[in-house]
Amino acid sequence: EVVKTLVEAVFLVFVIMYLFMGTFRATLIPTIAVPVVLLGTFGILGLFGFSINMLTMFAMVLAIGLLVDDAIVVVENVERIMAEEGLSPREATAKSMDEITGALIGIGLVLSAVFGPMAFFPGSTGVIYRQFSITVISSMLLSVLVALILTPVLCATLLKAIPKGHEPSDGAVRFLRPFFRWFDRTFFRARDFYVRLVGHVLAKKLRYLFVFVLIVVAMGYLFQRMPTSYIPDEDQGLLMVQAMLPSGSTLEQTEAVMAKVTDHFLTNEKEGVDSLITVAGRSFGGEGQNVALGFVKLRDWELRQRPDLKVKAIAGRAMGAFSGIKEAMVFAFPPPPVVELGMGTGFDLQLVDRGGLGHDKLMEARNQLLGMAAQDSRLIRVRPNGMNDVAEYHIDVDWDKAGALGIPIDSIHNTISAAFGSAYVNDFIQAGRVKKVYAQVESPYRMLPHDLEKLYVRNTIGKMVPVSSFAAGRWAAGSPKLERFNAFPSINIWGEPAPGHSTGEAMAAIEEIVAKLPTGIAADWTGLSYQERQGGSMAPLLYAFSVFAIFLCLAALYESWPIPIAILLTMPLGAIGGIIATSFAGMPNDVYFQIGLLITLGLTTKNAILIVQFARSKIDEGMGLIEATLQGAKLRLRPIIMTSLAFGCGVLPLALATGAGSGAQRAIGIGVVGGTVTSTFLVTLFAPLFYVMIYKVLGKHRKEVTMSYHEESITAEGKK
Repeated sequence: EVVKTLVEAVFLVFVIMYLFMGTFRATLIPTIAVPVVLLGTFGILGLFGFSINMLTMFAMVLAIGLLVDDAIVVVENVERIMAEEGLSPREATAKSMDEITGALIGIGLVLSAVFGPMAFFPGSTGVIYRQFSITVISSMLLSVLVALILTPVLCATLLKAIPKGHEPSDGAVRFLRPFFRWFDRTFFRARDFYVRLVGHVLAKKLRYLFVFVLIVVAMGYLFQRMPTSYIPDEDQGLLMVQAMLPSGSTLEQTEAVMAKVTDHFLTNEKEGVDSLITVAGRSFGGEGQNVALGFVKLRDWELRQRPDLKVKAIAGRAMGAFSGIKEAMVFAFPPPPVVELGMGTGFDLQLVDRGGLGHDKLMEARNQLLGMAAQDSRLIRVRPNGMNDVAEYHIDVDWDKAGALGIPIDSIHNTISAAFGSAYVNDFIQAGRVKKVYAQVESPYRMLPHDLEKLYVRNTIGKMVPVSSFAAGRWAAGSPKLERFNAFPSINIWGEPAPGHSTGEAMAAIEEIVAKLPTGIAADWTGLSYQERQGGSMAPLLYAFSVFAIFLCLAALYESWPIPIAILLTMPLGAIGGIIATSFAGMPNDVYFQIGLLITLGLTTKNAILIVQFARSKIDEGMGLIEATLQGAKLRLRPIIMTSLAFGCGVLPLALATGAGSGAQRAIGIGVVGGTVTSTFLVTLFAPLFYVMIYKVLGKHRKEVTMSYHEESITAEGKK
């Protein structure tokens, strides 16, 4: 599925480039950059020890749209110079590289700064981030190198000269020329309208600054309201079943329940189920005659295109059918998206007795939690993952009396253990084979509690003393399994969020319930839930450090304050699109959304760099601030739209993905597509406004410093 998405992304990027450039030669140049950069990226991934997996392939799909951006900027600027000045391809390429080299380096540094901090994220979240980070950074840096070295050579070699005053589309295929000429006329009219709109924005600064403040407030409000999660659930073509019967149930009763489970899946769900295997006597919570497991293999994804044949739909119907099984609790659930972190979807909780209240109080707290969880609309399928208390026969030894009778402690232990369990005696050889000898009371004489009275223990003087003379038995209830978490007695509890709710909301509901439990009972998250809490707490630090790294890179590159500040102010304009798109799709704020949001921030800064850096170069040439800003916005609109459309179309297959791995693909794709839309339309309006406002505040100081530097240089040369 991911390879298919990768091919679709390359094709869509090619179509967008051909639509804007109008000639096959110009379109071919950025297309050549794709395999060159991808091959280099695979080599770098190999050096870092990464494999070609779902995560690295996701990153490749995202990088497709980004890595052609640099080549598009070069080719577009070369064709513009040839059309405006009538230069040859070689001369136009040389002039173009003088104009945009700084912007290309800035874009590469900014995108590397965005993803750089991700590589140092700890935990399993860091494993996901790191593969995205290394893949995107390596592809971006390689694309900058290709744009600075290979693309200019291809432009000078492959492009045809354009007569002054003509457009590149004039050299298109003859039967397509009318279409491309109409497209160019339409685009130029839209560009003229855009320039007038930017002029209006610059004339009404305070009004549009107020609009920007409203956008930032709305972004913060929507972001805070987004439900949280770790990673989206996936349809892995597998369903698991866990059955728990009352304590003391026999293996035959357990097998009868699993026969009903088998009949349901193979009869009622035969359209979506391929096969089923059940295991009685074993579960994720322990071993016993009253527990069982089942593994349901679903049919291939191509045969389950309908929504009612997806894994969650099949699990939901199974839970409805299993609720009619009165003799057992049976749960059907998909496996977790990361199999090594837990055994089921939803949340994974350890209810811990930190106050030393005892097993009975811990069981009471568990039952209280399950009761309150059943009444909470945010939770479903909350269940203990363990063994219920079973009947136990305790033997109480009067050690004082045993000592008076001269019976050693080890003799009591060995006798009872050998009689009701077994004891190794020695080995013997029979037919050339070594066999072991075990001693044990025959089964008819060790089945009932009063059989203990028939045992005798030898004391220190060689006499046999009946066990009943110094020990007595009693019935009790206790846990058949010793459960500990961080050295405290604990009970493992699983559960899932109700439809329409995220795991973050379900975990918040459980924390509210735990707060109502008796003092001394606490809860710790484990598995995917622990990773979700850890990743969520460090996400703000990741965003902050990425923004700080972008600022440092831009400040060092341009040796200027206005450019970094003006570019950073545009970041919310891209982020709000990703947040709105993800919220409308009903998806939570998870790890993949955070990756998509960082990509959106990188794309937003790239668009702002193209405008601001060009305006800065025009100011350095002596043009006025407003005139230079309008000129930069006009000349950079075409490459911004081209690169944004190429990137958006490259990511679109992720947003529309179905089948295996579609949960993660859609989590990334939807947010990135939404962010691409707003970063294209809003940044092109607000980036000129921010640059003009910041330059008026800080630009004067920069100008004075520059003039002082030139005066000092002239004075130094005069002295020489």
